[in-house]
Amino acid sequence: MLDEEKVFKDPVHGYIYVNDSLIWDLINTREMQRLRRIRQLGTAYLTYPGGEHSRFAHSLGVYEVIRQIVQAFSRNSYEWPSEYNQLVMAAGLLHDVGHAPFSHALEKVIGLRHEVWTERLILNPSTEIHQVLKQAQSNLPYDIAAVINKTHSQQLVVSLVSGQLDADRLDYLMRDSVSTGVDYGKFDLARIIRVIRPWGDRIVVKRSGLHTVEAYLLARYFMYWQVYFHPVSRSAEVILKAILKRAKDLVTEGRSPDMPHMALEGLFLGNLDLSSYLALDDTVLFNAFNVWQNSSDPVLKDLSCRFLDRRLFTYLEDPDHDSDLYEKIAVQLRRHGYDPAYYLAVDETGTVYYDYYLGTETGRNKDSALYLWDDNSKRLVEMSRLSKPVSAIARERQVARRIYFPREIQWNT
Repeated sequence: MLDEEKVFKDPVHGYIYVNDSLIWDLINTREMQRLRRIRQLGTAYLTYPGGEHSRFAHSLGVYEVIRQIVQAFSRNSYEWPSEYNQLVMAAGLLHDVGHAPFSHALEKVIGLRHEVWTERLILNPSTEIHQVLKQAQSNLPYDIAAVINKTHSQQLVVSLVSGQLDADRLDYLMRDSVSTGVDYGKFDLARIIRVIRPWGDRIVVKRSGLHTVEAYLLARYFMYWQVYFHPVSRSAEVILKAILKRAKDLVTEGRSPDMPHMALEGLFLGNLDLSSYLALDDTVLFNAFNVWQNSSDPVLKDLSCRFLDRRLFTYLEDPDHDSDLYEKIAVQLRRHGYDPAYYLAVDETGTVYYDYYLGTETGRNKDSALYLWDDNSKRLVEMSRLSKPVSAIARERQVARRIYFPREIQWNT
């Protein structure tokens, strides 16, 4: 334990408290501090100017939510394995440490998955994180990696970091809502912490907490459509992907553009080592875009200028997968001198807001469902059976399909 409690002022939780010396040492590792330089919401700041918060702030928030949950379990004498408190708090803090700049957009273009890099950072003996964990307990790096990649034997612990009602979602929905200035992601976190409890190998909800959890699941639904899947933010991500694709293609063809940082060439060649990966953050990519807006390659130059100056693509809704529409737009683009490989994109967005289990024939994972504990009947009931709103959003995967292209191309359907 620390001699003196450390406190972070936070717009979501009020204060974030750190009493554990291991948590404090992890926060101060270079790998964690790097997350200060990576936006949580990627390109969403181009739609919501307040969406500039970092993955560092979110990681602290996940730790704080878990800290509050395990304290509540202890106060109520629930059957929670308290010897795992430090493990689950550390896992929550570190769950996003492997994220790349612009997160999922970069992963899709380059083929990098942040979960893989998170595990590497925790398990590699050269990282400060590994050294801090190893000094605390020899097996701790491996236990934390197992919690994050969901292979740990104690699934109850895993469920607090990755599950339908996990600390990750509880923090990012509220944090993203506060930062972007929208109200969709707000719900009663304090009450959720009061109504959840450990039950066997899963987290369940008291029957009286049904409506509170409904509000949380509906908040997730609305945040995805109003913030994460916002068409303007998606347009910026389409251009970002096009920039990265063009740079990668030029490197592959032996016509590499100027690389203002040594890590970038390894990024596009697919041979990044751990040290180079850690050097990548938002500032490195923005610096590259600044350089490339003066590139001798006209495509890379134009795309970089569009991204930096927020001259985004327009879009058409294409819910019916109209292949003729795509081809017609491609023809029009070529007539105007645009290469459809970089200036035309189909963007499909969608997610499952609540995944539940109705039987083995559905192929769904029973551990992904939320269960309510009824004190009167003394039994568990799957949530969508009692909640019409949850049943409605769980019924099917809603998908938006849009075709993006430069707005200079006049198009009338």
